[in-house]
Amino acid sequence: MIETENASRRYYPYLHPITTRWHDNDLYGHINNVTYYAFFDSAVNSWLIEQGGLDIHNGEQVAFVVSSACEYFKPAAFPERIEVGVRVGKLGNSSVHYELAVFKAGEEAPCAAGRFVHVFVERSSNRSCAIPAGPRAALERLMI
Repeated sequence: MIETENASRRYYPYLHPITTRWHDNDLYGHINNVTYYAFFDSAVNSWLIEQGGLDIHNGEQVAFVVSSACEYFKPAAFPERIEVGVRVGKLGNSSVHYELAVFKAGEEAPCAAGRFVHVFVERSSNRSCAIPAGPRAALERLMI
């Protein structure tokens, strides 16, 4: 089970805004569960690119998701605006454990809470490597 204690928006140093899209909804009229993982990826990678200088196209290092999970508390649907809260629960030499939450804009309690683990690897060999200085500094600012 994902730890939901301290899951209100004030416990997330970075809130990434997302405008839901029509095709995010499923036949039941709410955002499909797999779409939340794309929201997580977008929020984390936006931070790494904008704040950590990670070059996802030509950089020597890239980050692979090696583990993920999500729990859902209440539905969200198009055309709602949401925010993905991002914080770092653990920062290792080559890996980082993210804790995330999806909030409807202006709401304190999350619709969903998740986690995932990135492992940084050398692009040329796909072998794990130390997290580069720029991304590491950005991730340290998200530590809880």
